[in-house]
Amino acid sequence: MTSTPVRVALLGAGTVGAAVARRLADRAEVFAERVGAPLELTGIAVRDLGRPRDLTGVLPGLLTDDPESLVDGADVVVEVMGGIQPARGLIERALGAGADVVTANKQLLAQHGVEIEALAEREGREVAYEAAVVAAVPVMRTVREALAGDEIRSISGIVNGSTNYVLDMVARLGVPFQDAVQQAGDRGYLEADPTEDLEGLDAAAKIVLLARAAWGVRVGLDDVQREGITGLTDADFEAARGTGQVIKLIASAWSSGAVLDRRVEVAVRPTLVSADHPFGLTREGTNLVIIDAESAGTLRLSGAGAGGDETASAVLGDLVNLARARVRAREAH
Repeated sequence: MTSTPVRVALLGAGTVGAAVARRLADRAEVFAERVGAPLELTGIAVRDLGRPRDLTGVLPGLLTDDPESLVDGADVVVEVMGGIQPARGLIERALGAGADVVTANKQLLAQHGVEIEALAEREGREVAYEAAVVAAVPVMRTVREALAGDEIRSISGIVNGSTNYVLDMVARLGVPFQDAVQQAGDRGYLEADPTEDLEGLDAAAKIVLLARAAWGVRVGLDDVQREGITGLTDADFEAARGTGQVIKLIASAWSSGAVLDRRVEVAVRPTLVSADHPFGLTREGTNLVIIDAESAGTLRLSGAGAGGDETASAVLGDLVNLARARVRAREAH
């Protein structure tokens, strides 16, 4: 193990950022062993220095409202602040300064990920974003690495736990649809403005990222055939129940045609599925992704698709891998 630390800049200290900071503090020895060098958290950039935060065990004095200077001195930048700007500018600044980047920012990646990854390639750096898709469930790693030698035919999944909670309450417990939406909001499953969840925008960003990873195509949000759940009525749920089915918001991507003339389509739609189908049995905020590949057959990955600790798990996995690669590169020189 080398004593030279890998310097980590953290952008954002909300639910996910605070969880990342706490884990870096309380698992420092474990991470050092896995990386081959200590991970040194050099600072945490926030918008409001006066806001209370759960940073138990984190060294005091790390908070700053100057993210630019923090980024400039980092080996790896972890972006969990969300939004398009200033996140995009900071990520591009980090790559230009020679840092690798970990991000959980699905909307930024869906809208500008092609440009960001092109910049990373030009700079010889990496952008990792497992946490942007299904949080703790390693779907991106499965698609990009485990199935790299296979031909993926289709990907479909329940990738938004907020809407699945709503639909599960209606189907399984008979809660009226609007009451289920209100309940989801009260329990923190929905944002203050729930449009991104209810209109399928969150799921659309995630399926775009999966399609790009699976087939290397320049798919964007405008390519998604998207329909949210706000147009559903209690009568729709009653009709489904009468046929032994339930309604789920399914994000899907599928490929057709020859490799050199490939056609990839992406969609997010409320879909009728049998109540005993794996999708029909997916409860509350759980996510489930089903991948169909030529050689591997059908794979199912299920687990928590949101939450501070769960998303932090994926962020930290990417961080450890990028930090380990930097240590090996140092040793090679």
